[in-house]
Amino acid sequence: MKLEEGIVDQARFDAVVPQHLAWLRTLEACGHQPSSGYWGDRKGQNGHGAGGMLLFQAASMQDAEALVQGDPLIQHGCVRWTLHEWRLVFRSGTAAPAPSSADETPAPRG
Repeated sequence: MKLEEGIVDQARFDAVVPQHLAWLRTLEACGHQPSSGYWGDRKGQNGHGAGGMLLFQAASMQDAEALVQGDPLIQHGCVRWTLHEWRLVFRSGTAAPAPSSADETPAPRG
């Protein structure tokens, strides 16, 4: 999961959003199942949204970091960000697979 906080003025941020959305479509086409959004109940220093979150699947944290580095919002210096490995333990309608003895953790998610 990538958490981010906008660090530029709204006009500069908004100018990069179409590229960011195209990048998300590329992640989707490659099977990473992205879900992205912003905090609707918080205001940042510029009076607009205070950041957002991207959930996606990756084979490893190294792969997740490489994917995130391709985000135009990062490439254009629009956000401060952190990347966290999120391990699913429950999903509505199903349970996450139990860890095997060979690998004691479920597959990483970005």
